[in-house]
Amino acid sequence: MQSWRKRASTKALIQPIAPASQLESTLMHRWSKLFIPTLREAPADAVVASHQILLRAGYVRQLGAGLYSYLFLATRSINKIVAIVREEMDRIGQEMYLPALNPAEVWQESGRWTGMGDNMFRLKDRKGADLCLGMTHEEVMTSIARSEIRSYKQLPQIWYQIQTKFRDEPRPKSGLLRVRQFTMKDSYSFDLNEEGLDVSYKLHDEAYRCIFTRCGLSFVAVEADSGAMGGSQSQEFMVYTEAGEDLIASSPDGQYAANIEKATSTLVTVEDLPGEAAPELVHTPGQKTIDDVSAFLNVAQHHQMKTMALIATWPADAKGVVKTKAVVAFLRGDHQLNEAKLGSLVAGAELRPMVAEEIFATFNAPAGYLGPIGLDSEKTLVVLDKALEGRANLIAGANKEEHHLRNVTPGRDFKPTVIADIRNINEGEPDPITGQPLRLGKAVEIGHIFKLGYKYTESMGARVLDQNGKETMPIMGCYGIGIERILTAAMERSAASMGLSDRGDIRYALPASIAPFQVIVTVTKQSDATLAEAGETIAKALDSAGFDVLLDDRDQSAGVKFKDADLIGVPYRVNVGKKLVDGLVELVDRLTGNTIECAVNEVVPQLQAAIKQ
Repeated sequence: MQSWRKRASTKALIQPIAPASQLESTLMHRWSKLFIPTLREAPADAVVASHQILLRAGYVRQLGAGLYSYLFLATRSINKIVAIVREEMDRIGQEMYLPALNPAEVWQESGRWTGMGDNMFRLKDRKGADLCLGMTHEEVMTSIARSEIRSYKQLPQIWYQIQTKFRDEPRPKSGLLRVRQFTMKDSYSFDLNEEGLDVSYKLHDEAYRCIFTRCGLSFVAVEADSGAMGGSQSQEFMVYTEAGEDLIASSPDGQYAANIEKATSTLVTVEDLPGEAAPELVHTPGQKTIDDVSAFLNVAQHHQMKTMALIATWPADAKGVVKTKAVVAFLRGDHQLNEAKLGSLVAGAELRPMVAEEIFATFNAPAGYLGPIGLDSEKTLVVLDKALEGRANLIAGANKEEHHLRNVTPGRDFKPTVIADIRNINEGEPDPITGQPLRLGKAVEIGHIFKLGYKYTESMGARVLDQNGKETMPIMGCYGIGIERILTAAMERSAASMGLSDRGDIRYALPASIAPFQVIVTVTKQSDATLAEAGETIAKALDSAGFDVLLDDRDQSAGVKFKDADLIGVPYRVNVGKKLVDGLVELVDRLTGNTIECAVNEVVPQLQAAIKQ
């Protein structure tokens, strides 16, 4: 340890550092008066680091599957995150607060009442009217715009709210990372044209970067899919962590990053099998998989065509009619289907694998021998992955049991309905910008911005008069932030970087801006009146200087106090102990791992400098 200041007398330590009248009005927190129910061990079902921390540190308690009560510490941290989000959003938009309980009619207007499926919580009121708990609020915001905005002179508008959302997750898990009730900042922009939407989109991009930076997160912005919300340009803000459920592809130089649902790569050219012959029937008894056929015919996987047979189902129309269509996708034998990319070709539909009866009706053959030749283009959407464009002499199923075809050439032997990128990229493939090898990593999404376009203003009849007095539709953008995910992502990142303690406990520290307390003053022996008085004086001085400070005044051993202070993630700790006789205390910076000896009167400026840095 390093002593940075001259020693002070013990007497000087316990003198007020601020006027008594100021100290008496403080609202300093004392651990002995608080409800912080820490646990020695995390429950067995808590697997990811943040879930273990939240339970062990007494941040949350589980009420049911995907339902958590936020206790004192969690509420303090979440309120700090909300304050940062609100401050940055107030620079660009106006805050509102909308009902979480929505009538079915607005969701039916947009077509999402059925489209949301089982993910939506639905209920009926005492009169039998259908209601739902809001998953998001595009419909409600659009209904306000439809009723209140009449002229281009009222545009642009950016409206936001910070509110509870509900989604009936089929498998809630990982603590607050996948739950059924959560807090979201969702905002919506209304502009006259695409140029205006570009501005609103950019304003949100800048605001999000400020929010996540102020919350102490290291994040990456990636190209993404808009999902059930609809829209075009889409960007997710992600935090790399092994607890994440999203896969991110990125280049080493940082010039390219995308969610796996949108990621593309530049493929290395592969040689085709030689020859220009017509398709040739080959007997392949019992050879159903790509691996089987490769070994049987002595060809590489990339010389084969993989067949994926699916059914697209659209929500029922106004007459209750449900539309379906067979969708058959062909990929290189060594590639995997990306359902999000394929789904963008059948917008609004849900995709599922064909069952045996549907396969036979489409191909007139059993699974394992399916191929592209002879498909009914009227009844079937035939999609060819771009990696097969220009290829020749491929091996494909013959639509005949125990047979395949040699020498199948797309474009010559069959005509796809559409050619598109529908595959997952593989790690190590060149990125599409500079050709650097792509790296795949897990990540947690903390924010998402996307351009909705006219999806909701068109379906719900929102119109304004333009400069020429002509009726036109406003164009929309939608922008979301998961409040709890900021907290859990910070915990995950810190735990990953700090590693386990010698005892195998998770170590972490939250950024000062979102920690429940910025600094904890730990009196190592509360029964020692001198130490207790010094701790009280230091804590009051920090409180008066504007710090969120927690005084650990419990009658517990120093070891228990240190362990608890680390457990709740406070980034700075002041240890008031035996070195007080020399006028010194220990200042522990858990974010850097550094500990210094510090004169009592220097605690405030030292911590101010640390937080500023």
